Amino acid sequence: MTVAFMTDDPPPHPALLPAGLRDLLPPDAEAEAAAVQGLMDAFSAHGYHRVKPPLLEFEDSLLAGSGAAVADQTFRLMDPDTRRMMGLRADMTPQVARIATTRLGQAARPLRLSYAGQCLRVQGSQIAPDRQVAQAGIELIGPDGPEADAEIVLVAAEALAGLGLGRLSYDLTMPPLVPALLDEAGFSPEQRASLGRALDRKDAAAVRARGGALAGTLTDLLLAAGPASRALEALAAAALTPGARRHAERLAETVAAIRVRAPELKITVDPVEFRGFKYHTGVSLSVYAPGRHEELGRGGRYVCGEAEPATGVTLYPDAVLRAMPARAPRARVYVPAGTDPAVAAGLRAQGFATVLGFEPGDARAQARLLGCSHVLDGGVAVGIEGRPQ
Repeated sequence: MTVAFMTDDPPPHPALLPAGLRDLLPPDAEAEAAAVQGLMDAFSAHGYHRVKPPLLEFEDSLLAGSGAAVADQTFRLMDPDTRRMMGLRADMTPQVARIATTRLGQAARPLRLSYAGQCLRVQGSQIAPDRQVAQAGIELIGPDGPEADAEIVLVAAEALAGLGLGRLSYDLTMPPLVPALLDEAGFSPEQRASLGRALDRKDAAAVRARGGALAGTLTDLLLAAGPASRALEALAAAALTPGARRHAERLAETVAAIRVRAPELKITVDPVEFRGFKYHTGVSLSVYAPGRHEELGRGGRYVCGEAEPATGVTLYPDAVLRAMPARAPRARVYVPAGTDPAVAAGLRAQGFATVLGFEPGDARAQARLLGCSHVLDGGVAVGIEGRPQ
């Protein structure tokens, strides 16, 4: 006997999507695609070769090395063919590192690679709730010097400026600096955890209370965050341990290398910032637009494979699109049925998008219905009343 279970809940709406996932509709989908292409063109112009990693990989390779930092954000499933566990990428950088150390292990260094694609994460955040995230980025593998760190910042800045985003803040930090300072000062794991939470919250009072012999130094560095010149002066004057001093000097050298090529770029430095830089081993970067809290990009130095130095930056086209100035849509011309195809081709060559009619009728009415700004009249694209010319 079949038992029917009754419920008062209505069936889910077919447009309902899981939390953190969304459809991108016109004109935003086209605008995002154009933005990604603009970024990739800029990367290519600087000699970065594009690679295309797969969406899924075996778990043991996807989460090796720097991939371990995003293990808790990785969706897993079993491969029905091999019965091995696979992961759906949450970040493309570990995949590019795998390609560099395996398929391109014998390629000449410096190795410059670029990429663009979609990633899926287990959870979003309050600031960035989307779980499906577009990425476009570059990785510079082999060189280990301030000029390489500077190149990543400068190429990202040029790519974003090409999209009309010229007034951005490039925030540099050195995630290993504070850990090196605490290690060499002999802090216990419990003291480190407590002090780390205070630094993470930017709580100067708590830092003073828990910092011990380093309280004054850490408080000064915490309060020095801001324009690069001021923060670097504070670092230069601070009583740092030898390991921490080397990190501070490298940060200053990177800022100097950036300023040689782009003195107008807005650079800020936070000497004690380390939140979210899970696998970064040197100078790291976050990109922000004025008045916006979400990152447009993030990157920094890391270890590729077992020991090869590398640095890179990942830009987030979704956030970039939200920060970009409004883009004028391509003018759409309604082309009545029966029009010579050569006429429509000529309009497209002029930069118009042509919308072909299938049946005779009122061309202007059809043009308005289909969101066209122009209609073909006498072989010429004529603006519709009330529409932009």
